[in-house]
Amino acid sequence: MSESQGSEGTTQRLPVIEKETGSEETKPGTLDQSASAAAYEPPPPVDDKDGGERRFWSARRVPAAITALVLLLVAGFFLYDIAAVRADRPAMRWRRELAHQLAERPLDDIWVLVGAGVAAVLGLWLLVLAVTPGLRSVLPMRRTHPDVRAGLHRDLAALVLRDRAMEVSGVQSVRVRMRRAKADVRAVSHFRELDDVRADLDATLADAIRGLGLSRPPSLSVHVRRLGRKG
Repeated sequence: MSESQGSEGTTQRLPVIEKETGSEETKPGTLDQSASAAAYEPPPPVDDKDGGERRFWSARRVPAAITALVLLLVAGFFLYDIAAVRADRPAMRWRRELAHQLAERPLDDIWVLVGAGVAAVLGLWLLVLAVTPGLRSVLPMRRTHPDVRAGLHRDLAALVLRDRAMEVSGVQSVRVRMRRAKADVRAVSHFRELDDVRADLDATLADAIRGLGLSRPPSLSVHVRRLGRKG
């Protein structure tokens, strides 16, 4: 316990924080850091061993902006023409010509079929964009925290595998093609037996793929060859 003299000569007791044992006291206004640290429990890591992490969805701002702009222009032209007709003015020439062509041309006309085909292809393209995630170049990584998602670009993953493959003895050059489900590695060896180089590459690259932390590790395909003699 501690006491202090107030400004008016009265005695005031300052607050004291005591530990559970009651044998020790801490300074007034301080907190027991060990107790607060012990009370904090970090969130448990997310178990993502089954490879269930989904791909990243693309915002697709360019197709959305183009579609919105085209629809805005078409709707603006039609609304302007309808307002002009309502104001007792003649309809625009392009709309009269369009109505005339649609009324006279048969359904099996070549231009009607071409226009229908173009409209169908554009509609199918928009549907594919709407139901597919996109961002095929980003590989989802295992989630270690429930609030954090991470991805690795395929070019960077291929660069990591290439650097690890160049560390293998006997490898002269390496070309890595990284796909979503497969890593194709083609190496050129200038000494050592090809089987030994291939075995070392298999072990090294398998360890490198595990170190990437991908949600769905790709399968590994390694091809080793030796350059032919010139002349």
